[in-house]
Amino acid sequence: MFKIGAFAKLSGVTVKTLRHYDELGLLKPAQVDEESGYRLYTAEQLLTIRRINGFKEQGLTLEMMRPLLTGSVALTQVERTLLEKRKDLEQQIQEAQRQLAGVDERLVRIEKAAEDTEEGKLSVRSVDPVLVASIRENLPRGRLCLLLDELKQYVRSQGEESDREMTIIWHRRADGNEEPSDFEVAIPVSKPIPDSHRVKVHQLPGVKEAASYVHRSDPYKDNYKASEVLQSWIADQGYRPLETIPVRDIYLTSDNDIYGQLRKAEAIVPVVRV
Repeated sequence: MFKIGAFAKLSGVTVKTLRHYDELGLLKPAQVDEESGYRLYTAEQLLTIRRINGFKEQGLTLEMMRPLLTGSVALTQVERTLLEKRKDLEQQIQEAQRQLAGVDERLVRIEKAAEDTEEGKLSVRSVDPVLVASIRENLPRGRLCLLLDELKQYVRSQGEESDREMTIIWHRRADGNEEPSDFEVAIPVSKPIPDSHRVKVHQLPGVKEAASYVHRSDPYKDNYKASEVLQSWIADQGYRPLETIPVRDIYLTSDNDIYGQLRKAEAIVPVVRV
C-alpha cells in the first residue's frame, strides 16, 4: 500500500489531482485508514492512472471517461463516447480552419494596405460617385459611434457587407465635440436596397476636384491637426475650398482591421482654383 504522497510520485500526478479523481469517482483509494484518514493506494491502481492519461490524450473529459473506467462496459457505449468526441474534434478543426482563413485574409489586407496610398500624402484628385446607405443627424460627434452601429445593423439586415470603409459627410461641423454637428454617416452598398424611416440609400455625388490628405486618426474624435494641414496646403497650392459641397472624411480601415485606436483615413475637401 502507498500513502497518497508516495502514490502521487509513483504515478506522476499531483496529490490534488488524486483527491479530485476520488471526488469524481474516477479513482477511489483502495483503503482509507480509519484512525489517520490517510488514503492508501495499491500498485495495481497505476493501471487506472495510465488509462485516464490515455483517455486524456484522446481528448475525453473526465466526465466522459468515468463510465469507461469501472464495471463491465459494452463496446457500443465506448463507440458512442468516441464518436461523440470525434464529432467535437471535427467541429474544433472546422472552427480552427475558419479562424485560420480569417487570419490569412487579414494578412492579405495588411499587405495590400502597405502598398496603397502612403500616409501623409497630399494631392488634388477627383472623387467618383458611389452608391451608399446613410443616416443624417444633428448630434454631437461623440454619438457618431451609435449612429454608425445603427447603420451597420440595417445594412447587414439587407444582406450587405457592413464591415467596409465608411464616410462621414460634414454638412455643418461644430467647433467642439460636445456641440451638435450636422453630419451624415455612409457605407457603400453593392446594389440598391430599400430605404427605411432612418436610412436613405442614394448616390453620393462625385467631386471633380478635391484636396486629399491621407493620415491616421480616430473617427470618434475630431482631428483638428489634419484639418489644419489640409487647409494650409490648399492655400499654398493656389486653391480654395468649394463651400457648396460638404467636406468628407473617408475611413479606409474597416473595424475588423483596426490595430490600436487609429485607422487610415482620407480627408476630402472639394476645391476650385483661385
